[in-house]
Amino acid sequence: MVVAGVVAFPLFWMVLTAIKPEDEVLSADPKPWTLRPTFDSFVRALTVQNFGRYFLNSVIVALAVVLLSMLVAFLAAAALTRFRFRGRTTMLIMLLVVQMVPVEALTVPLFFLMRSVGQSVPAFGLNHLGSLVLVHLAFSLPFAIWMLRGFVAAVPKELEEAATLDGASRFRFLWRVLFPLVAPGLVATSVLSFIHAWNDFLFAKTFIISAAENQTLPLALQVFVRPDQNDWGAIMAGATLMTIPVLVFFVFVQRRLVSGLAGSVKG
Repeated sequence: MVVAGVVAFPLFWMVLTAIKPEDEVLSADPKPWTLRPTFDSFVRALTVQNFGRYFLNSVIVALAVVLLSMLVAFLAAAALTRFRFRGRTTMLIMLLVVQMVPVEALTVPLFFLMRSVGQSVPAFGLNHLGSLVLVHLAFSLPFAIWMLRGFVAAVPKELEEAATLDGASRFRFLWRVLFPLVAPGLVATSVLSFIHAWNDFLFAKTFIISAAENQTLPLALQVFVRPDQNDWGAIMAGATLMTIPVLVFFVFVQRRLVSGLAGSVKG
């Protein structure tokens, strides 16, 4: 309970700041309550120009990363678990090694890489949402593959043999038998991929340079960061609004998420 309280306190302070009047937000003696709640900060956040467009961009990037990472991670985990081939162990080790590299150290090389890619495939170049999807997918896949590998390995080989004897092809076994069995693991990895893509600011700031119509929600909050005085109420209101889709997604998949995390530990 103590740990949960420490983790939840920033969220409480974020919502509290969002509903406080401006004079209480800027007070030199902040208090953990307010007797004059107001939604003016939410109004300022929602009236940002192209706010709906920024929200839609974030949804497109997050959902694309989730769907692609689930598909690729599932196929890769099945291949690494069910097949024996040269370099298999090396690939598994590399999946762990790549997660040790700090994201900040790769930002500049990725910027030049996306600029080069954009010359051949404009949809995945700078100032396009495709660049964000591609980069987030690359960072989400190693963990997703490693996590799903435990779920796939937990499925008995006898089940695959029985399906083969019944006339099921390998493709049909993957989608009709294996996929439903590892669904809890897919849900667990999808939540992590969604949160990572939804909250991203670094890559969005690096790759979306001049195309304002392709900016995401975290970039939209920069409007309230001013040289003279930051609008902390609007910043916290925008951050609260950004948290709602994550909570909705979490509530939607919470049952499978719990079983998925339990299964990953067991695997």
